[in-house]
Amino acid sequence: MKILVVGAGATGGYFGALLARAGQDVTFLVRPARAAVLRERGLRVVGRDEEWVLTPRLVTADELTGPYDLVLLSVKSTGLDRAVEDIAPAVGPDTAVVPLLNGLAHIDALNTRFGAAAVLGGVAKVVTALDDSGDIRRLAPLAHLAFGEQDGTVSPRVEKIRAVLEGAGIDAPVPERVLTAMWHKWVFITTFGAVTSLMRGTVGEVYDAPGGSGLGPAVLDEAAAVAAAAGHPVPEAERAATLAVVSASGSPMVPSLYRDLTAGRPTEVEHLFGDLTARARDFGVATPLLDLATLHLRIHQRRATATAAAGA
Repeated sequence: MKILVVGAGATGGYFGALLARAGQDVTFLVRPARAAVLRERGLRVVGRDEEWVLTPRLVTADELTGPYDLVLLSVKSTGLDRAVEDIAPAVGPDTAVVPLLNGLAHIDALNTRFGAAAVLGGVAKVVTALDDSGDIRRLAPLAHLAFGEQDGTVSPRVEKIRAVLEGAGIDAPVPERVLTAMWHKWVFITTFGAVTSLMRGTVGEVYDAPGGSGLGPAVLDEAAAVAAAAGHPVPEAERAATLAVVSASGSPMVPSLYRDLTAGRPTEVEHLFGDLTARARDFGVATPLLDLATLHLRIHQRRATATAAAGA
């Protein structure tokens, strides 16, 4: 299978590295700056008492020609519009595009550009980060990529992709309703992001502060209410799993959104929070805590954008 991985960051880079190490035909579409790092150091996966290095096959957007069988789209939502145009030469009549972004707005954008038949739903769960050297640091063994046709059909191409992913050591379930799985991940990531970003602290710092233990459940109730109004109620087992993450005494956990926030970088506020709170208003669901988190992140976004423009 001819595979194009769009982005070689913490998520796409890790899945792509696993596929390449398993002998799959993998090419990474990257920006020139990332290409320079990878050509110098290789694609390195480090952490958890192991380190392995690959010499990746790289292309930049101007070098991309011809269709691929599978496109794994792993970019920040802020780079989605550009990425959609960049991958156009790679998407042929038989190409499957599997996006690994959180939220749901990107599905609409991809459907509009390539047609719903080309686009699958995807939910990625990994615990990785790019370190200062540009290496992918593996923080936990999780490598989970749920995916499927938007209409729930278990098509021959889904079975083929699943076999390729599982052959690379990636847990690749095909949920009955992949869009529901995407909603549930959205509830988790916005709850996690709101708790830590609003309070500017780790899960444990928030939970252990007087009055902090009630924040996680309150935010989760709001996000889950939006999902339920959209027809995707969150099962009790998944609610419990989310609460276990955001209500843990002493936990050092923070999401990537929080790391971007505290580093002064732009965040995915509109894709994750702006879209969710807009849908909440359409459904008539009150989300005061999520609204507050959205406003907080929007103010940061303006500052980060202004700082980047001043330094350009």
